[in-house]
Amino acid sequence: MLPVLQALDLAGQRGERTLFEHLDLALEPGAVVWLRGRNGRGKTSLLRLLAGLASPTAGQVQVHGAPQRGPAWRRSLVYIGHQNALKDDLTASEALAFLERLGARRHDAAGINAALTRLGVLHKRRAPVRTLSQGQRRRVALARLALALDQTLWLLDEPFDALDVDGVLALNELLAEHAARGGATLLTSHQPLGLAAPVPRVFDLDSHALGAQTGTP
Repeated sequence: MLPVLQALDLAGQRGERTLFEHLDLALEPGAVVWLRGRNGRGKTSLLRLLAGLASPTAGQVQVHGAPQRGPAWRRSLVYIGHQNALKDDLTASEALAFLERLGARRHDAAGINAALTRLGVLHKRRAPVRTLSQGQRRRVALARLALALDQTLWLLDEPFDALDVDGVLALNELLAEHAARGGATLLTSHQPLGLAAPVPRVFDLDSHALGAQTGTP
């Protein structure tokens, strides 16, 4: 079975600084992979490369065995960055619907409400984003995942940030359901993952960073 996503001999940089090189990574269907590494190693940069938001300095990214290019493959993935990307002047439901339209996906009001319900923020659906707490904003952003359980690839940058216990539980349930459907997830997290099944696999970016062999920070 082909990997959902595969990075082959990948190298990336920020400005003039090389972050990592000779990186090989495969995300199999049903996998949850925890991307780890010290601060500044390039975790966010790698996620952006894999999402097609930046270009590698070397190597190739393949999706389902084909080179990563064109709009079709983007519709098969969900990328949620460290920033929530919610418009302050929209209500929670409007902001979620707007993000879905940007991703060329549309959902009716019932679907939006169901997604907000899964993340425990349905009662905030008419509240302007600017009035929400950081945890509530994160939940609204993560409600995209409840609308994307059939998307084959999730790339998530610190999705657990600002979540309380109930929010963490809701996100873990979505990760497990996505994996059970054959989807693959690559995510970063500063806290240990509490997902029981599937057991997350760790990918350590430190071993691919420039200077990793010499101990250079």
